This record gives sequence, structure tokens and C-alpha cells, in this order.
Amino acid sequence: MSGSPVRWGILSTAAINARLLPAFRDSHVLDLVAVASRSPERAEAYARTRGIPRAHGSYEALLDDPDIEAVYVSLPNSLHVDWSIRALEAGKHVLCEKPLARDATAVASAFDVAERAGRLLMEGFMYRHHPQTARAVELLRGGAVGELRVVRSSFGFTVAGAENVRLDPDLDGGALMDVGCYCVSATRLLAGEPEAAIGRSVIGPSGVDVRFAGMLALPGSVLAHFDCGLDVPAWSILEVVGSIGSLRIPRPFLISEAVIELVRGSSVEHVAIPAADSYRLELEGVSAAIRGEADPQLGRADALAQARTLAALYHSAGHGGAAVSLIG
Repeated sequence: MSGSPVRWGILSTAAINARLLPAFRDSHVLDLVAVASRSPERAEAYARTRGIPRAHGSYEALLDDPDIEAVYVSLPNSLHVDWSIRALEAGKHVLCEKPLARDATAVASAFDVAERAGRLLMEGFMYRHHPQTARAVELLRGGAVGELRVVRSSFGFTVAGAENVRLDPDLDGGALMDVGCYCVSATRLLAGEPEAAIGRSVIGPSGVDVRFAGMLALPGSVLAHFDCGLDVPAWSILEVVGSIGSLRIPRPFLISEAVIELVRGSSVEHVAIPAADSYRLELEGVSAAIRGEADPQLGRADALAQARTLAALYHSAGHGGAAVSLIG
């Protein structure tokens, strides 16, 4: 990026911010100006201990800050659309932590505001910006496993503490929203938009899905199935099975070590991928798009399709696993 660094603000002091702060610290094209909290004391303590120049004691104050060009919305799920819209209306570009929403109408309204304001809005699936993901797409498009047949994925971990926002139904918590959305996103990226969805869930004491399993019917008679959980050991994997082999990614989302395994019969080829920080690449990509030096990697169409698929899965789970059509 050849222009001046984009000046960012972070809306909330959520735990996810810890994954972004190294990117802001290490990149010369990112300038983290401020952080906001609902409490002035919390904001000031957070900014002081993390070397952030400015603290705002309300979200509104950060949006009123004329020095901030772009906002990262790291609030709980139920607040994503509302505060993204408020930020856009305040003239800020927005990168919103995934998932933007499970309601396609709400997602469309946010992008309508972005278009009217002439500002960028992107849903924050950081793994989409990593070279591992780009290489997987390239291999599959190049026929490395032949014609696609099946996509399998899994993502889960154990949530500690009953007060965790991931378990709060009023904040749109749940396994599908928190980690299953990655499986849905990756399936859509690699195999196209779903034509039908089936979902089943296990509801925990708080009323959210602590485990969710889904099946998606995709173009070309491709089938996908995934599972996710908030009460399981930490685990993730993505596998695409084709007519002549399979492609496996042991760490497809939180990419601590990047590698792709190509399996053909008894032969396993390990495709090395350069190390990279997904969050830094995401933030730098958005910043380049803001400066007009690159196209946004994700936009309205992807976010709408993602929301429609999540909604169909939840609808199916709420109706005994009945298939829900996504055609038309």
C-alpha cells in the first residue's frame, strides 16, 4: 500500500482484539488511533496497558472522533449490524467481526447504508485472507482432486464460564454463530452456494446451541457436512474429497501452522505455505481497498449468502432437521 496508513479505531475491548493488536503494532500501513468501551475507566486502562494512543469512554465518542477513518467492530454478535450501521453513518469504513448476522435482511440494510455513505463494509472472516486458503482454492480449481464430491469440516472448543457471551442467547451466541460459521463460509468458498440445508443442534442450559451439525447440498451433486461445538476439545479440520483424491487442511481457520495435504491413494503430498498473520493480511487488505489500491476481498454478495445459509440451518434445526431449500 503506497498511501498513508489508514487510521483505525476498535469498538469494544473484547478478547478477540488480542489477535489484532500485533498486526497493528507490526504493520506500517495500519495506524491504531483509539479504542472504545462503555466505561471510560475500562477504556483508559485498556489503552494504557496496550499502548493505544487514545481511549473513548463510549462507542459514540469513538465514532465522533474525526481522526478515525475505519472501525473494527468486535462487539457481541447481536450488536454487529447496529453498530456497523452507526459507524457507516458516521462516515467510517467498517470491518465487522464475523458473523455479520444470520438475518439476510439485516445484512442487506447494512450494505445499503455503506453504499449510500460511499464507505466500505466487510465481514471479518480472517482465514479468507491467508495464503493457505488462496492456495487451496487454486489447487481445487486446477483439478488437484478431480471433480468435487464431498466437503467435510469441523471446528470446536470448550467455552469456560457460564457468563461467556458465546453462551448468551440475547447476544446471538451459540456454536453455529461462533465457530460453525467458518465451516459454512469455507464450504461455500470451495464448492459454491448451497441449494438446500439440514441442521440439528444440541441446546445447552443457557438456551443456545452448544453443538451443531449440518449438511448442505451444493451444485454438481456435491454434499457437505460439518459439525461444531462449544463443549468439545479444541479441534478443527477441513477436507475436500474429489474423484481422484482429497485435499486436507489440518488448521483451516486459526492458522498457527499452514500446510495442505494432498492425498491420492497411499500417497500424501504436503504443500508448504508461507507463514502469515491472517488478521494482519485482513486489516491490510481492507486498508488497501479503502485507499483504492485493491478490491475488497469480501462484500455484499458473500455476506448475504452466508446469512441466508446460517438462517436456513437454524430453521432446519428448529423444525426437527427438515430440509430447507435455498433456491429461489
